[in-house]
Amino acid sequence: MEQVTIIGAGLAGCEAAWQLAKRGISVRLLEMKPGRKTPAHQADTFGELVCSNSLRSNQLENAVGLLKEELRQVGSLILEAADGTRVAAGGALAVDRQAFSQWITDRIRQHPLISVFEEEVREIPAEGQVVVASGPLTSDALSRAIQEFLGQVDYLHFYDAAAPLVTFESIRMERAFFASRYDKGTADYINCPMTEEEYHAFWSALCTAREAPVHGFEDQSVFEGCMPVEVMGRRGPDTLRYGPLKPKGLRDPRTGETPYAVVQLRKDNATGSIYNLVGFQTHLAFPEQKRVFSMIPALQDAQFVRYGVMHRNTYLDSPRLLNRYYQTKACPRVMFAGQITGVEGYVESAASGALCGMELGRRLLGECPLDLPRETAMGALAAYISDGSVAQFQPMNINFGLIPPLGHRVRGKREKNTAIAKRALAALAERLQACGM
Repeated sequence: MEQVTIIGAGLAGCEAAWQLAKRGISVRLLEMKPGRKTPAHQADTFGELVCSNSLRSNQLENAVGLLKEELRQVGSLILEAADGTRVAAGGALAVDRQAFSQWITDRIRQHPLISVFEEEVREIPAEGQVVVASGPLTSDALSRAIQEFLGQVDYLHFYDAAAPLVTFESIRMERAFFASRYDKGTADYINCPMTEEEYHAFWSALCTAREAPVHGFEDQSVFEGCMPVEVMGRRGPDTLRYGPLKPKGLRDPRTGETPYAVVQLRKDNATGSIYNLVGFQTHLAFPEQKRVFSMIPALQDAQFVRYGVMHRNTYLDSPRLLNRYYQTKACPRVMFAGQITGVEGYVESAASGALCGMELGRRLLGECPLDLPRETAMGALAAYISDGSVAQFQPMNINFGLIPPLGHRVRGKREKNTAIAKRALAALAERLQACGM
């Protein structure tokens, strides 16, 4: 049986390797860590996340919740690790990031059919089946090799950001309170209320704070799903109050009233010793982050264990280059998976890796394609990145707009989304059964 080469041990690469190895196919997994890391990476382990809540909602009426359930149904390693390292976060699937990454690393390294090589890849292998899952922070050398292989003059790209982390013990809890919005789930978030005067002082400082130098950065280049908080703030004095600082659904138990604005903090590890500033992705200079974010009353004495960082994300013009199986149209033996294909988000990245691994495995075993229908979340993502009718391709999170409508009226958004999710899971189950999976 032919060995498959996978480049990159992020979520997509590890998931693709896992799906292939489960089918008895030997995998050579190439990863440049720990010898070389990107600006967003700190650990030596595989499948590293920048935020404990990077996997987002776990509820079926949310499209990413549906995508997670589909991944569970196909035996995803990433969802196994996420479910096994989960920490409380209301309706979200948050994980202990270190435990999550270690879980994936251990499973990959211990599998007898997966061989890991720690080396930077500088060219696309000239022979054999290849899955490029190098991620949105692909090294310069590999980027040049990919451009040469694809014949593209330039990649498309956008900028992504990670939020700061603070220690729990440094939070002034007399100025904060535990609660979840609308009392949904358990009170897993620390809420830091601000008065109108406090908020406007903070907003003014934020909008005029000094940014870290990031070559080529422009506000219009920012991906909306990860917009830096200072960019959002510059759009108007109330933009943040309708975004990450919205007070709706929260009541300060000290006053019995809804605050003017609220900064939410979310647990970043299982022990609750570190918290993430929700929605505070930023590329402000580190001293400015300390100065401005300490203006939040509950964070006046905050100890920052990581400041926010800004980095470039690179992705392909996939509809012109890839088919629904994530194969390159010009050279089908080479596939791409993960955020480099334009599926935005960690769960979406894992899903593309899963589909790559399953479809490639079936081809190598002489089996019929899985051909997941567009009614499923995984099928919808594959259709989106390969839809040549898209005028200007942009990275996309999974959303119900990518999935065909029901064809009949269902009252209520939540009820309609739940019905779409149930249809998707039924379609997935039918297809898996038809393919003997």
